[in-house]
Amino acid sequence: MSTEENPAAAPRSLAEALRGRDDVSLAALLRSRPDLITPVPTDLTQLATRAGTRASVVRALERLDRFTLQAAQALAVASDPATYGELLGLMAGDDGDPAVSAALPHALGTLREQALVWGGEDRLRLVRTARELLAPSPQHPSPTGLGPTVREAAAGMSPGRIQEIVATAGLPSTHDSVSALEALAGLFSDPERMSALLDQAPSESVEVLERLVWGPPYGQVTADPGPRLRWLLDRGLLLPTAPGTVVLPREVALRLRAGRAHRTTEPVPPAVEAAAAHAPRIVDATAAGQAYTALATVEELLKDWHEGGPAVLRAGGLSVRDLKRTAVALDVPEPVAAFWVELAYAAGLLASDGEADERYAATPAYDEWLERPAGERWARLATAWLAATRTPGVVGERDAKDRTLSALGPGLDRSAAPEVRHRVLALLAGLPEGAAPDGESLLARLRWERPPRVVRTGGGVPSPHARRTPAQPAEGARGAVARTEAPGYAEDGRTGGEDDLRSRLARWTLAEAEMLGVTGRGALSSHGRALIGAPAPRHAEAEAEPTGPGDKLPVHHRQAPAPRVLSPAEQATAAAGAARLLEPLLPEPLDHVLLQADLTAVAPGPLERPLADMLGVLADVESKGGATVYRFTPGSVRRALDAGRSAADLHAFLAAHSRTPVPQPLAYLIDDVARRHGHLRVGAASSYVRCDDDAVLNEILADKRAAGLGLRRLAPTVLAARTDPAALLEGLRAMGFAPAAESAEGDVLIARADAYRTPPRTPPAPVPDGPPVPDDTLLAAAVRAVRAGDLASTAPRRPVGGEAGGAEPGELPRTSAADTLATLQAAVLTDDTVWIGYVNAEGAASQRVIAPIRVEGGFVTAYDHTADEVRTYPLHRITGVAELAD
Repeated sequence: MSTEENPAAAPRSLAEALRGRDDVSLAALLRSRPDLITPVPTDLTQLATRAGTRASVVRALERLDRFTLQAAQALAVASDPATYGELLGLMAGDDGDPAVSAALPHALGTLREQALVWGGEDRLRLVRTARELLAPSPQHPSPTGLGPTVREAAAGMSPGRIQEIVATAGLPSTHDSVSALEALAGLFSDPERMSALLDQAPSESVEVLERLVWGPPYGQVTADPGPRLRWLLDRGLLLPTAPGTVVLPREVALRLRAGRAHRTTEPVPPAVEAAAAHAPRIVDATAAGQAYTALATVEELLKDWHEGGPAVLRAGGLSVRDLKRTAVALDVPEPVAAFWVELAYAAGLLASDGEADERYAATPAYDEWLERPAGERWARLATAWLAATRTPGVVGERDAKDRTLSALGPGLDRSAAPEVRHRVLALLAGLPEGAAPDGESLLARLRWERPPRVVRTGGGVPSPHARRTPAQPAEGARGAVARTEAPGYAEDGRTGGEDDLRSRLARWTLAEAEMLGVTGRGALSSHGRALIGAPAPRHAEAEAEPTGPGDKLPVHHRQAPAPRVLSPAEQATAAAGAARLLEPLLPEPLDHVLLQADLTAVAPGPLERPLADMLGVLADVESKGGATVYRFTPGSVRRALDAGRSAADLHAFLAAHSRTPVPQPLAYLIDDVARRHGHLRVGAASSYVRCDDDAVLNEILADKRAAGLGLRRLAPTVLAARTDPAALLEGLRAMGFAPAAESAEGDVLIARADAYRTPPRTPPAPVPDGPPVPDDTLLAAAVRAVRAGDLASTAPRRPVGGEAGGAEPGELPRTSAADTLATLQAAVLTDDTVWIGYVNAEGAASQRVIAPIRVEGGFVTAYDHTADEVRTYPLHRITGVAELAD
C-alpha cells in the first residue's frame, strides 16, 4: 500500500508522496508529463519541485479532459486539504449524481498520476501552483463562477460591521471577528438554517442572488442601495469588496447551487455519432479513387515545375500570384492548391534550390518516388501528412505581426496538428465499418477530451461603468446590482464566435483525409485504418445491408478502442500494410489511347508512365476526369520534334499505342510541322538565323513583327539579331515559322524535357508539441536514476568534523585532502559506503553516495549509488567525504 493510501503514513509534501510510489507509477507520471524528464531529475525532491513549476502545471492542466479539469477546479475552491466526500459533494451536488460518483475516482486517479493532487482521501491537496491558477480571485475569475469565501471577502471590513451582520443574521455575537466570520460561514453552509434565512428574504432579494449565483459573483451598487440589496448586505449574503462593488460569498453560492461547483458536469465523454453508413466495399473503392487522384495531382504539380518552379519570396514561401497560377494549372481552388503544395513539401518531393535566384523545384527524391509502386507512393504521402506540423489551412491568414502567411513560407507550423489528425482518425476507427461521422458530435468529443485553452483576458473587480446585460436592468435611482457581461474567459484567446484551433484542425483533417484517400464518403477506409494501426472492427457491417446516406446509425454503438500513437518503426510497418491493402484497389494503368479525327486522343483511364510522359510532350491536356482528353496542335507537335523525335518516330508511336487507326488529319499535321521544322537555324552571335532559302530570310526581314528582334543580313543565307537565341526562337515561332536551335558547331540542339532538380533535400522536420514522450527503455533508466539519486540524497549522514552543519541537505562535505584520502582508503578496506561532495569540470557541484572500490593514481573508482553505475572520480575534485549514519 502506498503512503497516499495509508493514513498512518500520510505524506507531508509532494516529494514524500512521490517517494511512496512504485516504479510503475513513477513511469506513468513521466510518460504523461514528459517535460519532467528533460533533463532527468537528480532525485524525487527535484522531481517534485519541477512538477510544481508554473509552466509544467499549465501544460499538465491543458492536457486534462473536461471532467478531470472540472474536478481540479472543484478542488481549487474546496478547503485545503479537502476530503474525498467534500470533493464528491462539489462535483455531484447534494442530490448525488450517480454518473459523477462513478467517474470521479478515475478523474482523481488521473490527477494523482500526474502529480497535480497528492495525499490520501481524507487529505486531498491540489498542487499549490494549480490552486493559484484555478482558484478565484478579483483579478482572475474562476471557471466555476464562484467568488471568495466569507473570510476572504470580509478581510477589509471593520469588526463592528462584522458584528452587526452576525447579529442581523440571527447569530449570537462573538468576542472577535474570526469566530464571527466562522459562525457566519457555518450558517451559510448549513442547508436547514440557510433555507430558513432565505424564506425570510423578499422575492426581489432572492432574484438578485439568482442573478449572481452561477457567476460572475461580483456586482455593482450605488452609494445608497435599495431595500432588496440592503436586506442582503445586512445579513452578509452580499459583502462589499470595494466602493460600489459587492460579491456573493462562496458559501452562499454553493448553498444556492445545491452544493455544485459547476452548473453542468460532464462525467461521460459525448459519443461520436454516425451520420451515414455505406458498404465497406464502396468506401474502399471511393477512397482508392481519391488516392489515385492525389497521386496524379502531385505528379502534375511537380511536372509543371520540372524546369524550375516559382521564385521564392524574400521572406520565404510562394507568392499569392504563383499560388493562383498553380491552382489554375491543377484546376482546384487556391486553398486546395496550398494543401497539395505543402503535402509535396512535407513528403520531401519539393524544395527550394538554394541558388541566388532561388526557385522551387522537385527534389531527387521525387524521381525515386516515381519509380515506386502506386501503393507505396500513396503511403509516403499519407505518412508525411499524418506527421506534418505545417498546416496549409492557415495560408492567407495573418500572423502576430500582421503579415500574410504564404504557402511554403514560415509560420505555418501548428504543433498540435499531428495529434489532432491521429485522434480524429482514431475516433473514425471506433465507428462501425463504413460509417461516416457526424461532424458536430466529433468536434464535441474532441472538445471534451481537450477543452479549449482557457486564457485569462481580464476580469477582476467590475468597473463602475460596466455594461449591464439586458436581463439585469438598472434598479433605479436608489441602487442597483448588475452582473458583468462575461466572466473574463475566452477560448484560445479568440472571441466567443470563433472556433478554437483544435476544432479547426479537426475540420481540416476531415477534408484533407478525404482528398488524400484516407477516407471515402467520410468513412475511414481499410487502408486508412491500417495506416494508423487501428484494429479491425469487431462488428463489421455486412455489405449486403448498406443503409442510405441519410440513414442514422444508433448512438449507442460500441466503439473500438482508440489505437495508440505508433513509434517510427511501427508507423513504417503500418504504412507498408496500408500500401498492400490499397494496391489492388487502384486502377491498372493502360497502354493505349483512342485517337479521334478532331485531332484529339482520349485516355479511358490512367496511362502507363512512359506513354503518359510521351503523350504529355506530343499533345496538350484539354480536359480531365474519368477520361483524359489530349489535343494535338502544331505547337505540341513541334515540342515533340524539339525533344529529338522525328516524324517517323511520332507516327510509329501513335500507331503502336492507339486502339483506333491514326486519323489522316493528325498524320498530315505531323508531316506538315516536321517538313518546316529545322528549316531555319538559330545560334548565338548574340544570335543568328541561317537558312539555305534566302527568300525565307527576305520574308522575315519584311515582316513588321520582326522589328523588335533587331535583325540584319550578314550574308544571303544568314541574319544576325540583337536578342538572345531563346528570345529569337520564340519570336520566329510567334511569326509562324518553325526554327530549330543549333550549337556553335552547327549541330541541331535537341531540347529534351530534362527536369531541373534541387540538390538533395530532407523533408521539413515537424515542430514538436513539447518534449517527446519517452519510450519504455528511457523511462526505466530515468526511474532507476531518480530512485538511486533519491536514495543517495536522503541517506542519513554523520556530521562532518563534529559539526552538524556539514550534514544539512544540499551542503557539500568539507574535509582536507589528507582526511579525504584516508577516509576513502578506509572505506575500500571495510566495504563501507560514504558521502562525498564533487565538483565536475564545468564547475557544477553535487553530492553523491559511493562505495569505493580502489584508490590509486589520484583517482577513486567506486560504485556510484546516485548514478547506479561504476565511475571514476579525480581526488582533487572531491570537496570532502563523510561517513553515512548507521
